[in-house]
Order: sequence, then structure tokens, then C-alpha cells
Amino acid sequence: MIKVLLADDQALVRAGFRALLDAQADMTVVAEASDGAEAIRLAGEHGPDVALMDIRMPGMDGLTATREMPPAVKVIILTTFELDEYVFEALRGGASGFLVKDTEPAELIQAVRVVAAGEALLSPSVTRRLIAEYASRAKEPSVTAGLDQLTEREREVLTLVGAGMTNDEIAAKLFMAPATAKTHVSRAMMKLHARDRAQLVVIAYESGLVRPGWL
Repeated sequence: MIKVLLADDQALVRAGFRALLDAQADMTVVAEASDGAEAIRLAGEHGPDVALMDIRMPGMDGLTATREMPPAVKVIILTTFELDEYVFEALRGGASGFLVKDTEPAELIQAVRVVAAGEALLSPSVTRRLIAEYASRAKEPSVTAGLDQLTEREREVLTLVGAGMTNDEIAAKLFMAPATAKTHVSRAMMKLHARDRAQLVVIAYESGLVRPGWL
């Protein structure tokens, strides 16, 4: 059973999400929060697997709450606009992906399942657009802890992950089996202490391995 926390200051939005998710045989909404501080407190009490987090809330916003969430909680950012100015910061802060609020019900349900399984909710096209849109506003590339532990091949794979490629695309480009590409991605995540693929994208950019317009 996937346990879900809802964090949104609009009660009607929370009620809609609760009705949808509770109707699924493999999901249950364990708590609702109207601001970030309450979301963090309830996450500690109920141990959800996934948190659906609005960014703009009174008091503590969703961005701050995402950074302070327990590591075991996967965060999906909810936003009104597909390229919300805060989305990249949310991914940097530990979010596993984002959804626009008018997402189709079936897509929302699938998103919760994907993130609960440990995958990042970022399509390659969205990844590329996010980087291109906001990378120029971010800080200069910095030294990332653990980067020197990667093999040359793992660094190459990390660069391609940062460029928004899927495992199959990486495998084709580097002339390897998809399973081998997946293994390299997993090892890079482990060495860099990345929560999921979204975190690898952020690390790849911030370390300077990939830049806007690289492809």
C-alpha cells in the first residue's frame, strides 16, 4: 500500500486528490497539510511514501518543506504552470519530479506509483527544457562530493543522464546493452548519494558536466 501525504492550502484541491487516490486499491492518503510546516510534522508522524506538495502555500512554502522532508519521503511538486520558476529549485532541493495541477487523473495515479517505486518523474524532454530555461540563473559549476569516485564510463553516463537521455538512448549512444546502462546509472546514484534520477540531472548540471545547449 502506497501511503500519500497531501500538502496544499486549498481544501477543495486536497479533497479532490484524496477522493481520487483513496479509490485506488494500492493507495491511501494518510494525512493532509495546508502549509509546509504542517507537512513536515505530519510526514514525521505518518511516514508517507509520497508527498504531493504545492509550492505556493502560506507560512512555510513547498520549496522549503521539500528540502526539510525526511529522506524516505518522495516529493512530487504540484504547480499551476509546466515551467514554474521554482520547479528547478525544488528538484535541487530533493523533489522527485513535478506535475501540473490540471494533470489527467490517470496520469496523477501513475505518477504516484512511479515515484513510490523510486523512479524520477521527469521525461527527457522536460528535463532538457528545465535545464535550458533555468540553468543560466543558477550558480557557477561547483565540485560535487563523490564525483571523483566515478569511473570514466560512469561520468560519461552521468553526463548523458543530465542531458535528458533515457537508459535506452544512453545504451544506443555508447554501444552497450540497456541493462548495462541501467547498472552504470545505479552505481552513479549510489556513489553520489542521489535520491533518484532527477537528483542526477541536478548534479550533472551543477558540477558542470552538462550545460544548456550541450546536445
